[in-house]
Amino acid sequence: MTQEKELRLMKGNEAVAEAAIRAGADGYFGYPITPQSEILEYLMAAKPYETTGMVVLQAESEVAAINMVYGGAGCGKKVMTTSSSPGISLKQEGISYIAGAELPCLIVNVVRGGPGLGTIQPAQSDYFQAVKGGGHGDYHLIVLAPASVQEMADFVGLGFDLAFKYRNPVMILSDGAIGQMMEKVWLGPYKERSKDVPDWATTGKTPDRERNIITSLHLDSFSEERFNQKLIKKYEEIKSKEVRFEEFNCEDADYVLVAYGTSARVCQKSVQMARAEGLKVGLLRPVTLFPFPSKRISELSTRAKMILSVEMSSGQMVEDVLLAVNGKIPVYHYGRMGGIVTAPDEVVDFLKSKIGG
Repeated sequence: MTQEKELRLMKGNEAVAEAAIRAGADGYFGYPITPQSEILEYLMAAKPYETTGMVVLQAESEVAAINMVYGGAGCGKKVMTTSSSPGISLKQEGISYIAGAELPCLIVNVVRGGPGLGTIQPAQSDYFQAVKGGGHGDYHLIVLAPASVQEMADFVGLGFDLAFKYRNPVMILSDGAIGQMMEKVWLGPYKERSKDVPDWATTGKTPDRERNIITSLHLDSFSEERFNQKLIKKYEEIKSKEVRFEEFNCEDADYVLVAYGTSARVCQKSVQMARAEGLKVGLLRPVTLFPFPSKRISELSTRAKMILSVEMSSGQMVEDVLLAVNGKIPVYHYGRMGGIVTAPDEVVDFLKSKIGG
């Protein structure tokens, strides 16, 4: 196995799978669903157990898969699962349990249109589910939003690092377009699976300590409240240290587009088209959806005239943009649904209609 970076042409889904092997993941537990089934298929074909010792298992259901992740994470292992929208919905109880037990893991959602079974075409309509804590209780995932096949690979290692740093589940929120598109991607060198065992892991009693107990159950109300306050303190630390975003032509922008993932790729072209017509338009791309770049959006709103949230949904991220702007300037939303990818000229035309209005 090479210890140098390697250039390949891959689908986004394939890049996730290969990056997991190279990141030294201990286990993958999943269930097939379009448009992310290539992740499981790639891992099965690669047979990483024979080279790195990574376990790859197709569970009998999404519910089984997330609970296998729960068990592996409880042992201090680097484990992950992937799915697409309806499958992630089935995993929500387990995700809430994992967050409540403060366990690290990586979850990938290659989003398709909904609600219900919807369509297998790409969408961004799972934003609320990912960012607001789609399961029960007061909790958050750290949410990374890739906009390229390269980032699909890069965010696997980053996701594991953040998960273990904060003992918190991390989600890569992608979509069917990025999962299925092919681009060149630089893959990092192979890392050996860690032999270190975290001191909190449930590996039985040792000469150095009593056995650990991991649970999300707190029957005493005051104990539950103290635990929730502990989580809030952790989330505030994440907000202060882990915000990530990119800006394009925002230095002199009168009008700022806010978009992530596939929509951000579209909006880069929209910015070019608008500037060619003399409109000073910029783009802010959130890389982390939680924590959200609220402070930077607030700063931009003190000198911009308008902000437009562009999403492949009926409007979800726009609510966080509105909170960040806090009424200083107008905020609008433009989006397509049903698996339709927004076109760059549509964004420009909508923006001009609001400027004219």
